[in-house]
Amino acid sequence: MSARKLHLAVAQMGPVQRSDSRQRVVARLLEMLREAHSRGATWVTFPELALTTFFPRWSMEDPAEVHAFFETEMPGPLTQPLFDAARALGVGFYLGYAELAGGVQYNTSILVGRDGGIVGKYRKIHIPGEAATREGQAVQHLEKKYFEVGDLGFPVWQTPDAAIGMCICNDRRWPETYRVMGLQRVEVVMVGYNTPSGYTQWDEPLHLRMHHHLLSLQAGAYQNACWVAAAGKAGVEEGNPMIGGSCIVAPTGEVMVRTFSEDDEVINFVCDLSASENYRANIFNFAAHRRPEHYGMIVSRKGAQAPDGGA
Repeated sequence: MSARKLHLAVAQMGPVQRSDSRQRVVARLLEMLREAHSRGATWVTFPELALTTFFPRWSMEDPAEVHAFFETEMPGPLTQPLFDAARALGVGFYLGYAELAGGVQYNTSILVGRDGGIVGKYRKIHIPGEAATREGQAVQHLEKKYFEVGDLGFPVWQTPDAAIGMCICNDRRWPETYRVMGLQRVEVVMVGYNTPSGYTQWDEPLHLRMHHHLLSLQAGAYQNACWVAAAGKAGVEEGNPMIGGSCIVAPTGEVMVRTFSEDDEVINFVCDLSASENYRANIFNFAAHRRPEHYGMIVSRKGAQAPDGGA
């Protein structure tokens, strides 16, 4: 089987503070896009909510204050330089941002092609955290206060280079995310995230934040025979440490490259897309081995219940 190669890059971001302007953030993204291009990469993954600080850590009631973190058009005047650079360099990218569409707030990502045009849009489906402040919680996570559940499903886009899908942050922890895309023969899943290292909903050891992050990516890649490119924020953002750990994972489930720092950092890897085929033809040959007639509970039941005692 002849190899099909795709040169992927992941652009991790150091912290974005509330005082950082869109222009300053876009300048950082442009610098990393150009660095990725200089290494030969043709696609780049940027983080979730890449244009602003992770604002769901605060409870805000003034709509004007909240909407200052959202984009009403993409590209807009401040983000247009990213699209221009993509077209000039021939480098596509994934970008996460807060979207205000028809009065509805979404946590969104877009896939921009190597010609600078928007290929597709995804809106985050698995919204974590709470809708109201938790008393006694040192770090708040209020995504349910600010974002509606995404309404676009988990599509996969066939680009000239690869079949690419998208998800955002908490989506990466749910096996259904990858499987729906796997059933569309996804070759690359791009995911951006903002994961605070100090946010735990119980006394969970902090080292498990990175462990579960990598475990989810590796399992999703292996069980669906795809590459995963994951870009996060890192460093201390508004007093909150972020886990970093951006990486590229192979269909073998192995982490092929991972960031070293907690700053803006580009990593890259030449991915052999044909490596997926051995898994799709054998252990994860869905057509031969899946038994959807026994999976009905996955879509018919939302929450866990005690077993009914059936034989």
